[in-house]
Amino acid sequence: MKLNIRLFATLKDRAKASQISVDISEPATVSDLLASVSRQYPAIESALQYVLISVNQEYADRTQSIVSGDEIALFPPVSGG
Repeated sequence: MKLNIRLFATLKDRAKASQISVDISEPATVSDLLASVSRQYPAIESALQYVLISVNQEYADRTQSIVSGDEIALFPPVSGG
């Protein structure tokens, strides 16, 4: 399946794109998706271990299943004061 993924903040800067696409096999989890993103977009690989993941506008953990048509977004961790 082909998934479109929205990127925010430093992830967007590193990838030089606000949206990327990956192809992964079904069934898939968020963890599978991140592994595929890591292979296909090495510029953001080092940040993926810390990202916050949103699936259909709700935060998701790495074990959550994903299907074709899901809206996925990746956010770098936020810090500051």
